[in-house]
Amino acid sequence: MGRKRRKKIIIEDLEVFELAEKGRGVAKDPEGRIVFIERVVPGDIVDVQVSKKKKSMLQAFPINFKKKSDLRIEPLCKHFEVCGGCTIQNIPYVKQIEFKDNNVIQVLNRIGKIYPEEVIPILPAPAVEYYRNKLEFSFSNKRWLTNEEMDSGISNLEDVLGFHRAGAFDKILNIDKCHLQGGISNQLRNSIKRIGIEFGLTFYDARTQEGELRNIIVKTSSLDQCMLILSINLKDETKIKEFLDVVIQENPELTSVFYCINDKKNDFILDLEMKLAHGKPYIEEVLRDVTFRIGPKSFFQTNPAQATRLFEVVESFAGLTGNENVYDLYTGIGSIALFIAKNCKQVVGIEEIESAIEDAKENMERNNISNTVFYAGDVKDILTKEFATQHGKPDILITDPPRAGMHAKVVDMLLQLKVPKIVYVSCNPATQARDLALLSELYSVKKSQAVDMFPHTHHIENVALLTLK
Repeated sequence: MGRKRRKKIIIEDLEVFELAEKGRGVAKDPEGRIVFIERVVPGDIVDVQVSKKKKSMLQAFPINFKKKSDLRIEPLCKHFEVCGGCTIQNIPYVKQIEFKDNNVIQVLNRIGKIYPEEVIPILPAPAVEYYRNKLEFSFSNKRWLTNEEMDSGISNLEDVLGFHRAGAFDKILNIDKCHLQGGISNQLRNSIKRIGIEFGLTFYDARTQEGELRNIIVKTSSLDQCMLILSINLKDETKIKEFLDVVIQENPELTSVFYCINDKKNDFILDLEMKLAHGKPYIEEVLRDVTFRIGPKSFFQTNPAQATRLFEVVESFAGLTGNENVYDLYTGIGSIALFIAKNCKQVVGIEEIESAIEDAKENMERNNISNTVFYAGDVKDILTKEFATQHGKPDILITDPPRAGMHAKVVDMLLQLKVPKIVYVSCNPATQARDLALLSELYSVKKSQAVDMFPHTHHIENVALLTLK
């Protein structure tokens, strides 16, 4: 017996009044329930179909626009309607940052019951186009189709290179031009696709897990340097090098070219050997007066121009005088630690990824910085009372955890250490609010400022200053 189909729930004439987390529009149904709606902007009046139903909240998508908002503008990118990356590119930037600023405070209030004593207005990005220094593109032998294309019977069998479409792991949206990354990124991607087809290399099939060309990562820098990393499922390294030789010949601006052979069932490549095919084994980036070497496995802030300003906010919140002992948790390649080192007595950085700590130490030496020390390992295991005794109790602690926020053991240790001042940098205000609520047992949130690192998307960074009560 076939599965019983659920009856479609349609709600008409909903007016969107704000944007919430993840860039979804917010409306209320006739019963007063909140409805989160995809692909709408404040001021739209829409009929929707419910995709998820809870007691006090619904999720839905629009099926008919009764009225389109006066806020709407023409998106920069021709792929906007189908890409799913820059979800709010159809709203003026001044409105984007207004919505983001409001969302951060609402999340802190609602989730953490946190009410900062001072809320500093959001720091807009200096550039809203071509601001990213890293993008990853995937090859596929199947193209993602719009509903109209599927209705027309067009085939999806086509070699493409672009982004994964949300909800379609096995199909890729072919990208002609992306407005997120400048330099040679668009030219390079399009030439690699064409050369791959000319060489007769097979594009990857995610369902059968067959195919040679899998992914590329393009890293650029403000110094006009560019790194290409090719992930390929091919053992014939002579053929790989012949392919890359043509790519390099057509793109002489390339500073560095790596490849890795990936015959696994997943696309994770940080555990694979990176083989240098051309140029230097790194590219360089400068944040204020610190030069960073960025290798194929290095993590680095994806918006370097705004990263400098973000770190200046951190520095300002910390109120450094040159005499402080500072701990930098989740330090990555030591970006913040090295950035502030000249204004501190000492900076102690902790990071789980060992290769990132190797990068941090190398960048420390390259910049002749002698007052930083770095440790590789899980923060919850390394940060102990004994560690603090060994390195001196911190006067200031900076924490910049991943989206999941800090481990409960780390929060507990901060409460035990009773550091006078904590600067919490977060890429996820929801988990930041959770952690701030736990820390509020001993700490007051003095300041909060959002920093927009990712224009046209719902993503936002927030910096909070905590002081011991």
